[in-house]
Amino acid sequence: MNSALKNPITKRDHMLGIQAAPLVLLEYGDYQCSSCGDSYMAVNNVIQAMGEDIVFVFRNFPLTDIHPDAFDAALAAEAAALQNKFWEMYDLLFQNQAYLSENELFSYARRIGLDMDRFGQDIQSQALISKIDADIESGLRSGVSGTPTFYINGEKFDGDWTGSGLVQYLRELL
Repeated sequence: MNSALKNPITKRDHMLGIQAAPLVLLEYGDYQCSSCGDSYMAVNNVIQAMGEDIVFVFRNFPLTDIHPDAFDAALAAEAAALQNKFWEMYDLLFQNQAYLSENELFSYARRIGLDMDRFGQDIQSQALISKIDADIESGLRSGVSGTPTFYINGEKFDGDWTGSGLVQYLRELL
């Protein structure tokens, strides 16, 4: 049973690639989820293999019951986004999944050159908490029950995203 993405992609979403690309790959992910760590590598392979034919969109879906640092990591990424460094923080969070304490999040913010006073304020911002909550709500409405969950051109993808499975599927769609 395929389910469609209920909340369309907007400029509030984090997008990597050309917006006019024929393929849109959207992931609901959790920075502390080991499967999302694996999907991080798979998505990087897709981006390299597909080039201008794909735009990648990431939405937060922290599973706080099992990943206690996931929400704070999402806040760090969103705070970095306010300083146009979302993808730099995204990379660091997935590359350092086992190290997502508050001290480490601030260390990553320093590493990517964020204004630390602003980051410290933004990471506590109700607006950012609300954005993450909205991502979670949109995921729930779209049938997301775990991470990673992918949508391709608005349709839920339940196929094999490991190895070259996702790249092969996307090439077939073209």
